[in-house]
Amino acid sequence: MKRAIRALTVALAAVFGVSSGPALAQETVKIGVIQPLSGPVAASGNYVRMGAEIARDWVNGKGGVLGRKIELLIEDNKSDPKEAATAAEKLIVRDKVPVIVGAWGSSMTLAAMPKLEEYGVPMVVETSSAATITKRGNPWVFRISPPSEMEALGLEKYLKDFGIKQADFLAVNTDWGRGAVGAFGDILKKSGASVGAVEFMDQAATDMNAQITKVKAGSADTLFLTTSVEQITLVLKQAQEQRLARKVITTGGSSSPSQLIKQAGAAAEGTYHILFFLPWFPEAMPDGKLAKAFVDEWAKRGHPFDGLTEGFRGHDGVLTATEALRIAGKPDPKAVREALWKVSVMGVNGPIKFEKDGPAGKESGQSRPSIFIVQIKDGKIALPAFLAKN
Repeated sequence: MKRAIRALTVALAAVFGVSSGPALAQETVKIGVIQPLSGPVAASGNYVRMGAEIARDWVNGKGGVLGRKIELLIEDNKSDPKEAATAAEKLIVRDKVPVIVGAWGSSMTLAAMPKLEEYGVPMVVETSSAATITKRGNPWVFRISPPSEMEALGLEKYLKDFGIKQADFLAVNTDWGRGAVGAFGDILKKSGASVGAVEFMDQAATDMNAQITKVKAGSADTLFLTTSVEQITLVLKQAQEQRLARKVITTGGSSSPSQLIKQAGAAAEGTYHILFFLPWFPEAMPDGKLAKAFVDEWAKRGHPFDGLTEGFRGHDGVLTATEALRIAGKPDPKAVREALWKVSVMGVNGPIKFEKDGPAGKESGQSRPSIFIVQIKDGKIALPAFLAKN
């Protein structure tokens, strides 16, 4: 008789959608994550994934959101824009996620954006910096990373300290790289400096000697370099071999200076790097306690220190998505989008709050991140002399 009653209970639960206590407790709130987990920029994408997993565990350790634990559904865009679009559609149609975090590279994010508008699902953009991401007019996009224009403005106040008279550019041939050349070039011209050679390289290229030769032929005093840390390493080594004498400034926050010290050695000495997280000096971050906790948790998990300058993005992206879910009160895409406009939370980078950017009526959200500059000096990470004085 007991067995018959148990069978009847299971059958009724299946028919009416009723779930027993333990099963109900296992239901999760899903957050989609799209990152380059394979391909040329896989190292960066995996670091972002690691940071996202820390945020997930911290949120769940405090009881989750909406009375449930959050679950990350992570898709690999393979460093390919087409794959990013496919991943977005899969997360939306198959997995029914109410919000996505992604997709690292600007070209990958731009490729995924039409799917957001088609299906009506918001995405928190954690890394991409091309201006078109928020200027295009997609009301489902909310970016916490700085566009290249904002990053360039962050550097503007230090241009006199750098003493730049003429600068060359070497950038990855993607929306990110092309956008950075335009943004930093405009700021330099505005300050009275001139732009010399402008060279591009494919994302998967390993030999940049031809571009470096062209740069060397000019008379610029500074080289702005925009690409992932793997390619930066190769450029610095090849530039050293050609005895290129230039002040080097990397943009985009993906340089991972600690990794450069290990991989490029003396070739990285003296270089400057624009970053959005200072794991060497967590106390200098807007919330020193949170920054230190993130660095400690990263180390506790055995993740490489070098990945922290990328990993924080994953944490802040998931934190933002979770806060929006909390404000929305339900895992509904439209409700989450409306809630994102009300988000005001402290991330590892600093305060996250969205302002409208883009054409009227179709504005995207853009936060104003904290921006920092460091230098590799004597094989260590240091604040530039003009910042250390402040």
